[in-house]
Amino acid sequence: MDNLIEIAKKKAGIAAVDEFVKDGMVLGIGSGSTVVYAVNRIVERVKQEGLKVVCIPTSFQSTQLIVNGGLILGDLSRYPKIDVDIDGADEVDENLNLIKGGGGCLLQEKIIASNSEKLVIVADYRKNSKILGEQWKKGIPIEVIPLAYIPLMKKMKKTGGSPILRLAEKKAGPLITDNGNFILDVDFGEITDPKVLNQKIKLLPGVVETGLFIGMTEKVYFGQKDGSLISRKR
Repeated sequence: MDNLIEIAKKKAGIAAVDEFVKDGMVLGIGSGSTVVYAVNRIVERVKQEGLKVVCIPTSFQSTQLIVNGGLILGDLSRYPKIDVDIDGADEVDENLNLIKGGGGCLLQEKIIASNSEKLVIVADYRKNSKILGEQWKKGIPIEVIPLAYIPLMKKMKKTGGSPILRLAEKKAGPLITDNGNFILDVDFGEITDPKVLNQKIKLLPGVVETGLFIGMTEKVYFGQKDGSLISRKR
């Protein structure tokens, strides 16, 4: 099964790069395991075709992918307008709304996505849902100011959520984001109106950003178990 998943991820990553990446572009480089295959394909095309592209990372992980691949590393201060952002997702609904942030990089991912002409998502078949929360059962990642996490957990419960403070895996204590914040994973069950829920959460003082990406996606590629590919466009 693991091998089938990796094949599916690779199929999606390559397809997105081959359709959307052109010479002279500024690219957003997302985070997660599927994006690795997209970056590897960009590196191949740069070597084979002599493409000149600038890559803007969304996390420490994507910075390392860019640097290790010998690609040109940029930032928003020098390249505030991005042509295409290629990223992964934890779940995609039928309207191309996303849950992101399972890897902890949701704030920087959303900043890059919001400054991109097109957000293109690469994923495997497990991420394809009709409604958010249908398959992703770990809750919506919400980046919060550490000072506010206890009051925010109480407020999340009042709005119908079941919040958990995300803990670090290799040390005692909470996971710390690249921005020095905490992440709450809040289970709201199946989400029929993600836009309204997103707005409600963002109004709470202490919330930095949510892992709900609403109306931002241009196209999604889903690699399938059998090695085929399906895609959905906005």
